[in-house]
Amino acid sequence: MDPEKNPDWLRMRELAALLRQYNHAYYLQDLSLISDQDFDRLLQELEQLENKYPQWVEDDSPTQRVGGGVMAGFETREHLRPMLSLGNTYSEEDLQSFHDRCCKSLGFNPQYCAELKIDGVAISLHYLNRKLEYAVTRGDGLRGDDVTTNVRTIESIPLLLSPTAPAEAMEIRGEIYMDRSAFEQINRNKRELGEETYANPRNFASGTLKLLDSKQVRRRKLSALCYQLDGDFEFLQGKARHHLRMDLLAAWGFPVSDHRIGPSSFEEVLDFIHCWHNGRAELPFDIDGVVVKVDDFGQREELGYTAKSPRWAIAYKYPAQSVQTILHHVQFQVGRTGVITPVAHLQPVEVAGTTVQRASLYNDAEIRRLDLHIGDTVHLEKGGDIIPKITDVVKELRPAGAVRVGFPDTCPECGTTLVGHDALHYCENHRDCPPQILGRLEHFVSRKAMNIEHLGPETLSALLQQHIIHDAADLYALTQEQLSPMERMGERNRTRLLQSIEDSKKTPFEKVLFALGLRGIGEVASLTLARKFQNMANLSTATREELMRIHEIGEKSADQILAWFADPLNQSLWARLASQGLSMTYRSRTSPSSSAFEQGIHAVMEPRPLENKKLLVTGRFEHVDRETLKQRIEDAGGTNLSSISSKLDFLVAGAEAGPSKLRKAEELGIRLLSEEEILKILQGNSTREP
Repeated sequence: MDPEKNPDWLRMRELAALLRQYNHAYYLQDLSLISDQDFDRLLQELEQLENKYPQWVEDDSPTQRVGGGVMAGFETREHLRPMLSLGNTYSEEDLQSFHDRCCKSLGFNPQYCAELKIDGVAISLHYLNRKLEYAVTRGDGLRGDDVTTNVRTIESIPLLLSPTAPAEAMEIRGEIYMDRSAFEQINRNKRELGEETYANPRNFASGTLKLLDSKQVRRRKLSALCYQLDGDFEFLQGKARHHLRMDLLAAWGFPVSDHRIGPSSFEEVLDFIHCWHNGRAELPFDIDGVVVKVDDFGQREELGYTAKSPRWAIAYKYPAQSVQTILHHVQFQVGRTGVITPVAHLQPVEVAGTTVQRASLYNDAEIRRLDLHIGDTVHLEKGGDIIPKITDVVKELRPAGAVRVGFPDTCPECGTTLVGHDALHYCENHRDCPPQILGRLEHFVSRKAMNIEHLGPETLSALLQQHIIHDAADLYALTQEQLSPMERMGERNRTRLLQSIEDSKKTPFEKVLFALGLRGIGEVASLTLARKFQNMANLSTATREELMRIHEIGEKSADQILAWFADPLNQSLWARLASQGLSMTYRSRTSPSSSAFEQGIHAVMEPRPLENKKLLVTGRFEHVDRETLKQRIEDAGGTNLSSISSKLDFLVAGAEAGPSKLRKAEELGIRLLSEEEILKILQGNSTREP
């Protein structure tokens, strides 16, 4: 049958086109055309169709960005051309000297291009036959890490170019970064977990790109902007000016900055720099300056290079904006995990385009470093950090008799003696400390956890104050009669709230586990724990050694998990939630039926035929796409690696598997599995031990 006449084929094309449109709007135009829930529903529908018809999967399908399994490490690649650093300057005098040198060497005034300097991570993208072949970090400038698997998860980077692009080998260089809004959300989540926040988007983007689990990379929603196009074929030789090549990148679907000029005179470049000196605060991402380049490639060759940088380009860096203001007082806030966070309340002042009157002081060590006193004049800076930061104190302006800021010994809310741990201070009165109880409930009902609508902080606070509820399990016992005295809650709102609570019982186990709010255990770790232990009963009896064998769980997290389950209050909580119908058993997304898991917290774990086995999947498969196969391997207890080593147990080899991998596997004595053999193992039909 002609696939174009098949309704499923037509639906696959329709879904792929829709998802690409939504991704383009979200990542390149900052527009949300569809809710996250509806987007995920469409993506899931496309995944199901592609699993059914793997022969119709497109190379640039939106599903191909979902990320694979955990990698063993990164291979290094040499750059075709060195990735040199740019010379930096913080003064217009140096910028003028750069221009004068260019004029002297060339004998005339060149034209320039200028663009905002994204504060991110440099990347080199390589395309052949219009497909993304590989991606490499800057590294030492001569060689970098091959991070192709992670880069494929970044929505704004095209996997397959349009037919208007040439098929010859091309290198595109750019910057990978994180939007401020996404970074702020991640730090909010960290604070909710009682963990230290990340310093700035640039460092976080760099760390994300080096994660060995590409699924985590995708969840962090990195973005990219491209700034250079290179290639040795004839077509590009006729486009030997920077502004022309930037136009080509935009036409071929690459993300390029809208904030660029050229070809322009040096005076126009200065105007551009002045324009963005204050305007940078309005951008959705961090920049640290402007890059100025000679536009003509022939002139670039004539100007040449130093050992470390090109003579035809320079980066003008903006100094971080710093202002002075007065410290009025310090508030010590209590989070849901008991962590105490000091917050400076300041005389309102404008910095980097926004009015600031509060700044995080992080911990006791930071207060002591600054030697803070009430009434101090302080320097406030908002450079790379999203949250304004006090950098130092003008001690000569300190008022007479000023009182030193000290960290309290007891909880400011309940009076419990604080306990210090890893530079943080905690109130361990989890049972009775009001902000901790409210914070745990707010986290429990939040969208990423149980997603209970119509239950905001005010309503939760009122329910607690009126002693209608005391913990999350009490929510599932609420009645119309209990809610009727609540202000501004008519019968319709009460009905909607109770229905939302009832609907939340369908929430999968991994989200229930996340909702319970174990200290230091986020979404990714919750999913990993759910997969590994399959149900709450198994997890509650896990040993420290078993927990630490999991990739995402270190010593600190393992101890926190054990402490949570050792608390009789928590034991009672999850048992009550289970009895009220919440899922305490993991259901594999790839299983056609979940009937084997319907025994609640007493369910017996299904056999996991690949438990503790390490596999590498390579080649093309006839009956299943590669990413789905990797997912099924993980659900069966296996770990996906990205390279061959003596640690590997099996090489799963499909058609067109690389001969070098096959040869190395043979040399190391690693067993090969065909597509038929791995599917039999996953289906439980193999007659041999894997």
